[in-house]
Amino acid sequence: QVQFVESGGGLVQAGGSLRLSCAASGSFFTAYAMGWFRQAPGKQREWVASITSGGMPTYVDSVKGRFTISRDNAKNTVFLQMNSLIPEDTAVYYCNAVRASPGGPSHYWDYWNKGTLVTVSS
Repeated sequence: QVQFVESGGGLVQAGGSLRLSCAASGSFFTAYAMGWFRQAPGKQREWVASITSGGMPTYVDSVKGRFTISRDNAKNTVFLQMNSLIPEDTAVYYCNAVRASPGGPSHYWDYWNKGTLVTVSS
C-alpha cells in the first residue's frame, strides 16, 4: 500500500525559505524516482522537481537555482528545500513517485495525499 505524508508548508514572505518533507510508506521507495508536484489555485497540478533512486535531480525551469530536491533512502523520505520564494510559488505541494511520459515527468500513482500548503506573500 502506497502512502505519502507531506509536511513543512506554511506562510512566508517573498525571498524567504521553506523545507518540505515527504514520508513515504511501502517497499517501492528505493527503486523509484521521487518527485514534487504543486497545484496553484485555479491551475492544473504541475511537476516541480524529481530525483532518481541514485540521487540525480531534475527541475522545472521556473525553480532552477532556487529549489533543491534530496532524498534519504534509509528513512523513505524526500525533501524539497525552497529558497528565494516568490508569490508564484504559492500552491499545495504533493509528492509522488515519478515516471517519464511524452509530456515530461509525470506522477506514477494516481493516489494523492492532501499535500502541504505553501503561501508566499509579496
